[in-house]
Amino acid sequence: MPLHVPPAPPAALRTVLAALGTPAAVRDPRTPSLRGAQGPLNPELPLPVHVLDRITADGTPVVRLAGWRFLIRSGDHAVAAAETLETAEGWAFSHFFEGPYVMSTERALRQAEEAGQPYQPRLLSVPGLYMLTLWLHADPEADAAAGLPDALDLLIPLAPAPPGIASHRPHRVEELLPLLTRRVGPAGPPPVLRPAA
Repeated sequence: MPLHVPPAPPAALRTVLAALGTPAAVRDPRTPSLRGAQGPLNPELPLPVHVLDRITADGTPVVRLAGWRFLIRSGDHAVAAAETLETAEGWAFSHFFEGPYVMSTERALRQAEEAGQPYQPRLLSVPGLYMLTLWLHADPEADAAAGLPDALDLLIPLAPAPPGIASHRPHRVEELLPLLTRRVGPAGPPPVLRPAA
């Protein structure tokens, strides 16, 4: 069943296109994969990146939108990703990156497409565990920039996952959240780490 990929804010997409079109204008240089890519580079599959700052004492996740991530395709596969973030002036390009999370995201999206239910794909970063999951939200028409993980949602940990959590094994939120609660711990100040790449 096809995924319902939410549309990214147009300004976020424009910042990625500008960074791809004018590499000298961005602070971080292109990654080796982007420099070596043959043919056009296309930003695709925009995914909102939500950060799990903490889990309250009653088990409620405290989640916030941190930005949008685009997979950068060259030919038939992603070679890198681009991250954007919202600033006081609007959406801004943050950085390009490559590595295991890019390939793992593609793999998890293929897994999700084989599910028997339509989902809205998002990313959920758990900085306290250096963990990133593909968050499959059960309401495909929901506002992609808002909301909390719901009991009907699935989380697919991306590789590399923390010890004791299997990569690419889908979990219901109600199954994985208690484990994250024990590891992240309730309340406390949010970690001051940037989302996993």
